[in-house]
Amino acid sequence: MSASRHKGTTDSMGPGDHDPGPDDGTGRDGPASDDLLAALLDGMDAALCAFDADGVVTHWNREAERILGWTAAEAVGRQGFAGWAVRTADAAGVEERLLSAMTAPGRQVHEFALLTKDGGRVLVRTQSAAVRGPDGKPAGVYCAFSEVHTQIDLERSIALSEALFEDASWGVVLVDADLRPAVVNAHAARLLGTGRTTLLGRPLGELLGHGVEELESAFAHVLAEGAPPAPAELWVSVRGDESPSADQRRCWRSGFLRLASPLAEEPVPLGVGWLFQDITEAKLAEQEAAQLRFRGNQLHRAARAAAECESPMEAATVHLDFALAGFADHALIDVLDPAAAPETPRLVRVAASPAEAPGPVVQMDKAGLPVRYAEGHPALQCAARTGSVRASAGVASATAAEEWATTRRWPRDANHALCVVLRSRGVTLGVVTFLRGASRTAFERTDAVYAESVATRVAAALDLAQAVTGG
Repeated sequence: MSASRHKGTTDSMGPGDHDPGPDDGTGRDGPASDDLLAALLDGMDAALCAFDADGVVTHWNREAERILGWTAAEAVGRQGFAGWAVRTADAAGVEERLLSAMTAPGRQVHEFALLTKDGGRVLVRTQSAAVRGPDGKPAGVYCAFSEVHTQIDLERSIALSEALFEDASWGVVLVDADLRPAVVNAHAARLLGTGRTTLLGRPLGELLGHGVEELESAFAHVLAEGAPPAPAELWVSVRGDESPSADQRRCWRSGFLRLASPLAEEPVPLGVGWLFQDITEAKLAEQEAAQLRFRGNQLHRAARAAAECESPMEAATVHLDFALAGFADHALIDVLDPAAAPETPRLVRVAASPAEAPGPVVQMDKAGLPVRYAEGHPALQCAARTGSVRASAGVASATAAEEWATTRRWPRDANHALCVVLRSRGVTLGVVTFLRGASRTAFERTDAVYAESVATRVAAALDLAQAVTGG
């Protein structure tokens, strides 16, 4: 028997006050029961040993043999650990701490060094407790021990798991093989706008609007192929607004881990670990910085190209050509009619980009006919205020949006407009209008700043053109 000896204290202690079974007629108590006890002890992952009331080793399982190298035959029957499993100088202290469990309540935890059979030294953590005899008095001590580094690794793993799901400043979601949340930490629940238990088992489509297809594809890829080599940046919107604006979308930097069962011989996918962090503000700042750099480069390139133009009017249209790139779909230049009274200003179209297809801004005919803008038109408001004016269709129907554009004398696909005044040397010369289609977002304040920089250059060219022509 590997875990214990057959006679003596084995019968009096057992693992507790177990029933030894019927006498088999040989004078020994229940060999079948002893064999079962030995099998149970040997099958455990923890190293186990036991001592009787005098400190004699009575049990020693296979895990204890693996850690220290001493077999049960070599260990059982020895008086404590002195002279074989601990250094002589430490033996008295170790024995005192172990046997003190007989009179102490509950379990006692200690750390000390044991010696292996080959002379090595192993730091172990022990948990010991008293074993009671049939009369209720202490009959000995059982002791479970493990290598300290193994215990620390386990405790670290548990602590890491608890920290991730309670204190982490990023979202952690464990998704099962059906792509449904199985475990959610507190931060993820806040980002998803609901409670932790409410999320469990629900399809992702009920939690997210925009971006759910990309996320599910990422999960499916991880389950099939493993984790990607780098984090992914996904733009998503939390369910609640069926048509979220750009401001409502969030950028989540996401990392993925494939989870497999550590107990199976072959890896069995359990799901995907999804770790993500909201980086929307940083991403928008990055995009804004890149946009500013691009627009600054466009202004610089436009100035160099305009310097090569033969006429000031051509230079004005070149400035608009460079400004349209990545900014708007159409551009119009309307100048004030000098023949009109100041209280009833009229605007004359002098240049425009093609209405039906992309192309460069071209000069219009020189007939000088005013554009039939209705009263209160954004371009007239801009000229009167000498400031920028923004307008949007603000309707969901494509037909209504087209009607909104045509009544304002703009191309039919225009949904958003930005009118900027053209001024040079303190005089209002006209208005430049930038237009965007339905696929683009409305103009913002930062767009107006850029448009005003373009308008300054266009106005300078128009002023020069009027000086040359005398108009």
